[in-house]
Amino acid sequence: MFIDSHCHLDFPEFQARLPEVLANMEKAQVSHGLCVSVDIPDFPKVLQLAQDHPHLYASVGVHPDYEDTPEPSFEFLVDTAKANPKIIAIGETGLDYFRMGDRSYDSMEWQRDRFRTHIRAAIAAKKPLIIHTRSASEDTIQILKEEGALSIGGVMHCFTESLDVAKKAMDLGFYISFSGIVTFKSAKDLQETCKQVPLERMLIETDSPYLAPIPYRGKTNEPAYVAKVGEFIAELKGVSLEALGKQTSENFFDCFQIDRNDS
Repeated sequence: MFIDSHCHLDFPEFQARLPEVLANMEKAQVSHGLCVSVDIPDFPKVLQLAQDHPHLYASVGVHPDYEDTPEPSFEFLVDTAKANPKIIAIGETGLDYFRMGDRSYDSMEWQRDRFRTHIRAAIAAKKPLIIHTRSASEDTIQILKEEGALSIGGVMHCFTESLDVAKKAMDLGFYISFSGIVTFKSAKDLQETCKQVPLERMLIETDSPYLAPIPYRGKTNEPAYVAKVGEFIAELKGVSLEALGKQTSENFFDCFQIDRNDS
């Protein structure tokens, strides 16, 4: 019924209990999960998960907030993405100015350069993008436009921005993915945005092991809990749980260009 469009099952929190986590997915009717890369050294573990489990997929990319890590080249991203059919996306990539602090705008040019490399690689590899943006939505949208991301699209993951940003992203061919944050009592503005995003342009995710939804807030998040995100949004939007699960799952296959017969 549900698909977790963004999780990090290679992270240390899951190493000792991966069989349990995968069994919990099945019990919660979470049919697939996308394991998202955040750096190059750990990418082999992400890919191995996808290769070992038919219902898991992988992305390749370097998180914008990872500064002291090997820089991915255009060639590496393109060649790696093309080399294995279980790699269905480039990312997560984007911009994150949240921890910029007293640093100048110009000092963040490395992030913008990395972002452009990912977009160009996604277009060349014909793989959609997984976008992370935090305190940087204006630059994120502008660079997506400048680099021609409309031709490949993707997903705005763990969306917490305004409805205006969501509309601009959807105009560029992106889906809007909501995480457990939307269930938080403090997320009234995000809930209003969620009401306005068409179901046909929506994905759901956990971003596990982070951001567990109510009623699991404060605990280690896991893909099974995406069902709680779905339940909350279905009630928020006044649609049946079955309709939300079916539509967001269809959106996942469409966004990431997955043949239903192979899924």
